[in-house]
Formats: sequence, C-alpha cells, structure tokens
Amino acid sequence: MATIETERRVLNGQSELRVKRADDGSATIIGHAAVFDSLSEDLGGFRETVKRGAFRESIAGGADVRALVDHDSSKILGRSSAGTLRVKEDRRGLSVEIDVPDTSVGRDITTSIERGDVSGMSFQFRTIEDKWNTVDGEDRRELVKAELIDVSPVTFPAYSATDVALRSLQTYHDKQEADANNEEYRSGVSVLRRRLDLEEAG
Repeated sequence: MATIETERRVLNGQSELRVKRADDGSATIIGHAAVFDSLSEDLGGFRETVKRGAFRESIAGGADVRALVDHDSSKILGRSSAGTLRVKEDRRGLSVEIDVPDTSVGRDITTSIERGDVSGMSFQFRTIEDKWNTVDGEDRRELVKAELIDVSPVTFPAYSATDVALRSLQTYHDKQEADANNEEYRSGVSVLRRRLDLEEAG
C-alpha cells in the first residue's frame, strides 16, 4: 500500500490561539490553523500562501480531521467525527475549535496555552492542487486545494520544505525551462522562415 505524502505548515504569531473557559470549568481551544493569502516564511527555497477555499471541499466532504498536540497521534484532543473538533473556513482562514478532554494531555496543553508557553498552531494536509509563480525572482506557491488531515497546537513551530513540495517546485522549473526552450525554437524557426522568404523573393 502506497504511503500518502503529507505536509505540515505552522502558523505562529497570527493564530490568536487561546483557551475559552466555561462556567463548569471545561475548556475550548480557539484559533486559526491557517490564514488565507498570508505569505509564509521561507520554506526552503520558496514561500507559500493558502488560498481561500483551499479546504472547502475537504471539510464539506466530511473529512475526519483530528486535533492533536505536536501532531502526535497519541496526544489526541478532539475529532471532527466525534463533534469535539470543529473546523471551518471563515473570512480570515481555517478556524478551529477544540473541546478539550479532561485528560492529562488536555490539561497540560490548555495550561501551556494560557501561560503563553504554546502560541503556535499547525495543520497537516495533502496537496490536491497548487500553483507556482515567480515574484521578483522568488518562487511562490499557492495552495489551492488540500485535504485536511489534522490541526495541532505546537510546542516548537518550524517552517520546513517537504519532498512533495520540492518535487512540485522542480516540475514548475522544468516547465519554465521547457517553455523557454520552445520559445527559443519558435523564434529560430521564425527567423529561418524570414530568411528563406527573402531568398525566394530575391
């Protein structure tokens, strides 16, 4: 069975990650795992934006998304199919609400967020569609459509390139080179035709 290649992106300083306490003491983690059209840090040779609607089909299709701590499947906080995790696209980005369990993992992460020790949120996804362009010599990727796998408060936010993203970037570069070569070929053919026409006319 083939391994599904996934990627992770982190949102740090923009997530508004916070804990909302109910009268009964139960906690809900609230924040954004992604912000639309916000340019990322350097991801190892390119920068990236998440386009509005990137997760729409995944969410509407009933993706069973998990909420984890540090993307660790042994540290589960919620699950969309259980109703303990709610993800949706709003005007800002990918909105997340997690009903935190009364477990050691749940208590630890809420305390860490309330203290400000944990302030970043990350999401794991599989790319369905992306687009590349170059702006001022810098390669940029637009994440157009993605399958959402999990969302996660993260202790150590990190921006990193992945093999799947770098392969997509290489494909973009190969196409640019091929287009340039084709244009050079067409220009050469055009020049040759003009010369032949001039020779025939002479």
